[in-house]
Amino acid sequence: MQWTDVLASRSTRMKASEIRELLKLLDQPDIISFAGGIPDPALFPADDFARAFADVMADGQAAAALQYSVSEGYKPLRDWIAAEMGKIGIPCDADNILITSGSQQALDYLGKLMISPGDTVMLGWPTYLGALGAYNAYEPRYLRLDPFSNADPAAVQAEAEAAGGRVKFAYLSADFCNPTGETISRAGREALLDQAAALGIAIVEDAAYQSLRYDGEAVPPILALDIARSGGIEQTRTIYCGSFSKTLAPGLRVGWVCAAKEVIGRLVLMKQAADLHSATMSQMVTHRVAAARFDDHVARLRATYGARRDRMLAALAREMPEGVRFTRPEGGMFVWLTLPEGMDGAALLARAIAEQRVAFVPGGAFFADGSNRNTLRLSFSCASEAQIDEGIARLGRLLRD
Repeated sequence: MQWTDVLASRSTRMKASEIRELLKLLDQPDIISFAGGIPDPALFPADDFARAFADVMADGQAAAALQYSVSEGYKPLRDWIAAEMGKIGIPCDADNILITSGSQQALDYLGKLMISPGDTVMLGWPTYLGALGAYNAYEPRYLRLDPFSNADPAAVQAEAEAAGGRVKFAYLSADFCNPTGETISRAGREALLDQAAALGIAIVEDAAYQSLRYDGEAVPPILALDIARSGGIEQTRTIYCGSFSKTLAPGLRVGWVCAAKEVIGRLVLMKQAADLHSATMSQMVTHRVAAARFDDHVARLRATYGARRDRMLAALAREMPEGVRFTRPEGGMFVWLTLPEGMDGAALLARAIAEQRVAFVPGGAFFADGSNRNTLRLSFSCASEAQIDEGIARLGRLLRD
């Protein structure tokens, strides 16, 4: 059997995630890894989840936890999320919330919902690698997102139509984005809403790191600004994707979409066709832990990750040779390095592992066209402060070479 004879053309656009492959390095104890953008497992509220699982099974809820459920998601969890959305300027109710298997599933559903082959997606340059993986299968073309662009909207759409589609949506992470750690200013968010209105497109706001702010002033989510303009969530063009993966636990795979009910209704149909519903048990225990501990737990994460961020920035300032630039994020898990022109992050990684036993993610993978190979991403979330000092010193020695 030649499987290539029966595969869809879109399958050729599916590629292995460089980050997923690099996570295998975590099994090698002598490597200091700044590669995986994952939470520190030592900070998981494991005892709280253990009690929550036991309580669900003992409180007469076992039958519901182990049974099929509604595609929209566990109602008490959706109510809790809706209340949290209200606290950040997004008044809504449970019917504006769909529970997904992590926010990655939400990105895939939104690509399936909006992208036809040849359509254009506007996104950051660089952007989250998982978004490229989710959207590539639906055969789009990509356009660099610039909220302050002076390009004529009619000309932009005309160019997209000439390529066989139209511009459908803009995707971005506005707070401490993966991979650069940068935050879009309020002016940038307002300009993006202006641009989206002129183009007649949607906005997909990936808010995976929004809770992890360590300093600076919080900026309202794009959806909150959209609601303030339009008068209510049902009139908005912004789709907000949230997740418990970076705050409570990624292994339970609980994320959500918050949007106008028309959008949620269409996504529910996709959910019914794809996996019926996200795991009920995961939703029930997540609700119990979030309702009891979310604010306290996130405060602990902010203190720990914030200290690691500070340590990495200090080490970079001390160890990086002239010509290396790096971002100074106000939150999240990442610092982005730009190396001198002519250097290659992938080639540097091979030497870093072989000679210095330190790992990171080469930056070229985060660009839709594979450009800007003289960049790399460092994550400080899983390294101790001592490992950060030593690992950055090793990287500095290699770069000075």
